[in-house]
Amino acid sequence: MAFQTILFHTQFREMAFNALKSIIELKAAGLKKVVLAHVIPREEVGFVPYGGTLKEDENRMREEGRIEFEDWIQTIDDPQLEFSQRIEVGATIAQIFDMVEQEKADLVVVGRKKRTVLEKVYVGTHILDLLRRSTVPVLMSKYMVQYEWQGESLTRTNVGIWKRPMLATDWSEPSRRALDATVALKGLVEKIIVTHVIGARQIKNLKPPAIKRLEDESEKRLLSYCRQVDDAGIQSEFHLVLGRTVEEIIKISRNHGATMIVMGRTGKDWLQEYWLGGVSHRVAELSELPVLLIP
Repeated sequence: MAFQTILFHTQFREMAFNALKSIIELKAAGLKKVVLAHVIPREEVGFVPYGGTLKEDENRMREEGRIEFEDWIQTIDDPQLEFSQRIEVGATIAQIFDMVEQEKADLVVVGRKKRTVLEKVYVGTHILDLLRRSTVPVLMSKYMVQYEWQGESLTRTNVGIWKRPMLATDWSEPSRRALDATVALKGLVEKIIVTHVIGARQIKNLKPPAIKRLEDESEKRLLSYCRQVDDAGIQSEFHLVLGRTVEEIIKISRNHGATMIVMGRTGKDWLQEYWLGGVSHRVAELSELPVLLIP
């Protein structure tokens, strides 16, 4: 799975250009085209009762976006990459899906919402909906974030995000595709950390011998993943833990120096996941690292 065309969606928030520069490091793994995308929400240029748009406002916003994108392209100044622009008016998620299809994008990159001091999550409602529904991989980019760890308030700048990706697997087909996608980053990756969490609910009523068998089987599967990584000429390490899945994934990523988290999006129990939030989406919400979700 190669990421040759990416759709980089932005609302021109602070650090958006810095995030773009970290993303285009994918050139070393085969990136060829970057589509810079911005959606102007219809309500910002709409008027009632006629249901039309305020053309002057729309034209001004389009021009401001075009100028910003042109400045980004000139600053990057990379003749090996093809850049294009898409500035549309409408519902953000619907427009992103349309652009992905039209541009044949292999990867969608979206930014986190602006986070207040009191908020504990990084993902807005619209972006979470995109993570749940997208048929192509989505990277939740987080260039500079504040978070709490071991009683301290910390600030992290995510640079070199491709160096030590951590693949959190649940043995599903999307997890297998996530492994393939991570291995395809050869040229950027120094080491792939492979991890599996045996969930607390999974072992709640099991006796110690059954838990031990589950651990042994999980370790064999992790070693199989690592062999694929090693065969590709990339270093690997694995970690197997028991506990609360989301919390343990984030803890492992911090303890072992991961630079991003890669997960398959299983789509199991879709209705329940939609309302309550699946593991991959909760990790995307709560981790301070960029999170790549593979459908």
